[in-house]
Amino acid sequence: MTTPSGNGVLSLEDSAPQSPQAPVASNDENTVGTSFDRDEKAKLNADPSPSTTTGKRQRTLLDMLGSGPSQSTGTTSKKPKLTAPGSGDKPTVIGTQSSGGSPNLQALNSIPFSLNEYIDSLTDDQKRLLKLECETMGKSWLKVLKDEIKKPYFITLKQFLWKEGVCGPDDSAENLNIYPAPRNIYSWSNYTPLGKVRVVMIGQDPYHGPGQAHGLCFSVPLGVPAPPSLKNIYSEIKAEYEDFVPPKHGNLTAWAEAGVLMLNTCLTVRAHSAGSHQGKGWEQFTDRVIETVDRYGGANLGEKTGVGRGVVFLAWGAWAAKRVAKLSKTKHLILSSAHPSPLSARKGFFGNGHFRKANDWLEARYGPDGQVDWCRLGPIT
Repeated sequence: MTTPSGNGVLSLEDSAPQSPQAPVASNDENTVGTSFDRDEKAKLNADPSPSTTTGKRQRTLLDMLGSGPSQSTGTTSKKPKLTAPGSGDKPTVIGTQSSGGSPNLQALNSIPFSLNEYIDSLTDDQKRLLKLECETMGKSWLKVLKDEIKKPYFITLKQFLWKEGVCGPDDSAENLNIYPAPRNIYSWSNYTPLGKVRVVMIGQDPYHGPGQAHGLCFSVPLGVPAPPSLKNIYSEIKAEYEDFVPPKHGNLTAWAEAGVLMLNTCLTVRAHSAGSHQGKGWEQFTDRVIETVDRYGGANLGEKTGVGRGVVFLAWGAWAAKRVAKLSKTKHLILSSAHPSPLSARKGFFGNGHFRKANDWLEARYGPDGQVDWCRLGPIT
């Protein structure tokens, strides 16, 4: 896989080559096991007091095993309570039960995936339309989204993009009126492997000016001035962390590499036409991405359980808030406010304290190493 644009370095979890000539290993890190979050509430019902010697012997055996009613108190004993992920305690790892209560959720690192076999399973039309995804999407994401991208709505989306000129990873941005360049559409999935996601930052659609979009929301490549919304983000960080010196660039790949998933709701846009690719299918796909984070975000942070233990969602503006409306507010920390745009930043974004709140929650959940260094953004100049 080609390294995404910018100066970032891929995590080892996602650095294995993804080409039709080389199968991709399935293990991101050596963990297995899943967590179970439902309390066992069933109580064993006591039989009426036995009147025969046989009944008394059976009752006594039950008492000895701790699974029957106590003769001395007449109360029913309970099975041990299991701790739910999201409660702040360590999750109990049992079988293949998911942290959200869905049965048979397989641990992330034990999901088998071979790129060669996947490509061989595609029809010729799917191979043509999904070439970009197979060659540029991070493998930790592709292995859980491989069925999603074969669905009719996504194939229809790819047919639309094909007509727009986005055909494969080697299409040149100079020859297209679509941003970002095709090879950068899935940059977010390469910089931030699924199991290492700790924060999700949600944008709307990519910047629609030349040279601005590179696959990470709010971020621009080095050499491109920071847009107004990003300058307001820097101002808020400065208010929360006095030592922060805002850089003179707008490249946020350091955050992405630190586990901040920087996801736009729509992943492409036509040049100089904001929102031009809305309603084509991207929203449905990125909703599935968020659901995938719900299941697996944080799986390889701290104690590696293989399933999600909760992450922080930064939902700025009504558009972003809608994307996370159905998520559990006990499993995740969901921080909502006005958008950092100059049109709305003073209506609730400034002073929201989200960056410190995120780190406080991450430290409580994953320990000091769970925090994000918001002040580290590479060269100051």
